[in-house]
Amino acid sequence: MADETTGSDDTPGAEVTLDIHRPHSARMYDYFLGGTTNFEPDRTAAAQTLAVFPNAPVAARANRAFMRRTTRMLARHGITQFLDIGTGIPTSPNLHEVAQQVNPSCRVVYADNDPIVLTHARALLRSTPEGRTAYIQADVRDPEHVLDAVKMTGVIDLDRPVALSMNALLHFVSDGDGAYEIAEVFKRRLRAPGSALVLSHITPDFAPEETARGVRAYRASGTYVQTRAQAEFARFFEGWKLADPGIVSTPRWRPDAESARIEVTDAQASCYGAVAFRP
Repeated sequence: MADETTGSDDTPGAEVTLDIHRPHSARMYDYFLGGTTNFEPDRTAAAQTLAVFPNAPVAARANRAFMRRTTRMLARHGITQFLDIGTGIPTSPNLHEVAQQVNPSCRVVYADNDPIVLTHARALLRSTPEGRTAYIQADVRDPEHVLDAVKMTGVIDLDRPVALSMNALLHFVSDGDGAYEIAEVFKRRLRAPGSALVLSHITPDFAPEETARGVRAYRASGTYVQTRAQAEFARFFEGWKLADPGIVSTPRWRPDAESARIEVTDAQASCYGAVAFRP
């Protein structure tokens, strides 16, 4: 899953080669959200997951709402630069739309390793006149390359505070593939005080049997997933200061009027979320 191309706010700019014969997590996530940018293998794998973990669409929507709330909070906090890795298929409101509603001058770089995201990248590049957006096709498993590609866009200044979002992403990276080391590279390169790390991650803590069945379904489809308990999830934030309310299930992280209208239990979400700041 190596980096294949780079886009900017001028053009996505590259030939796209899709492997539609194997399911991909981004397209399965799109299916769970009710999207149409998915293929038969994605729908088959998603159906197999739903058969054993029927809360997957609820968990996906709760995660998406978590993204909106955290982005809004960080923009109100004064952060104007965002890096969203594991972007997925564009689903409005996208991160830049949420941030730019708070501050139109916000700048956002998106990154994903699924070529199909590139075909929809123009939806991610509709910035306000005051702000900017860019899209790069890159793999989180090569964090130095991701950050170098981000720097080349000219959209984000890594020497100034940046909010890094890796929502529902690191559970696709095993301990053996260096999930914690990857997080540390990003934290080290985002050295400006006030930078933020936003993560959500599947956990077995709330519904262990159902989550285990869902993980087995993902793995059977060829997509590796690793659940992490609260203490394991907390390791990603070591050295940074957690914002209130700390590590909680995604629907419990600063719920707003929108999320209060739709009750989601911890077991349904089966996902932790948190935000931390570089001291």
